[in-house]
Amino acid sequence: MRVHRSGTTLAGAALAALALLLPFAGPAGAAPDADVRKAPARGTASMGMGVLAHDGRDGTPGAPTRAVQTEGVDVSSHQGNVAWSTLWNSGVRWAYVKATEGTYYKNTSFTQQYNGSYDVGMIRGTYHFATPDTTGGAAQADYFVDNGGGWSKDGRTLPGVLDIEWNPYGATCYGKTQAGMVTWIRDFLNRYKARTGRDAVIYTATSWWTQCTGNHAGFGATNPLWVARYASAVGTLPAGWEYYTMWQYTSTGPTVGDHNRFNGDLSRVRALANG
Repeated sequence: MRVHRSGTTLAGAALAALALLLPFAGPAGAAPDADVRKAPARGTASMGMGVLAHDGRDGTPGAPTRAVQTEGVDVSSHQGNVAWSTLWNSGVRWAYVKATEGTYYKNTSFTQQYNGSYDVGMIRGTYHFATPDTTGGAAQADYFVDNGGGWSKDGRTLPGVLDIEWNPYGATCYGKTQAGMVTWIRDFLNRYKARTGRDAVIYTATSWWTQCTGNHAGFGATNPLWVARYASAVGTLPAGWEYYTMWQYTSTGPTVGDHNRFNGDLSRVRALANG
């Protein structure tokens, strides 16, 4: 077994690296989701960034029947200038672009991504990465709407998305109780609807939703579900939803990585855009 100059074995180095990726048990009384990983810079979060670390991957779905499901993508500043024509030619017909995070960040690639997807013919919308530990839900909804998260009934603009998932900067549930998280989400959704007239889509993963909201069932009747699961099947949905509207099924798809399937043909995507 080869030894590093420092005297650490390769196996030891691997274990040390692995330890940085695992939840920290912490001393007695510490929050169960405390984390010793170095937090990334604020603003760098993107949709689904916690899925692999928390839920893993269990295969990929087979090729869809195009009459039943419609391919889409989601992007953020990580992708920079996106090759929209390449995605269009591959069959992608809808897209979501990160607009904002918290009340402190706007996507630096927003214009190229939002306008570029529209220009090639896609139906597109925007999403907000929620940080419930920084400001209230209503304040973040206002920031989102004021910075790209609005909606217009033009047949090409999808309703905004509340991306509510694992906290990349600290405690998984952002330091909130389950009841407190439900209240924060409700405040965001109510303000978004008051500002735009639309019910926002909720993007989440079943495991996070169960842990951090207590598997709250109160939003399924009004807010479309965009579920994250990197597997051959979508699996169990969060409580309150009998079906999903969108499914993020991989972070390693062609051209941009994050690929999704809309649960319906292109006419259903247009219907969601039109409200």
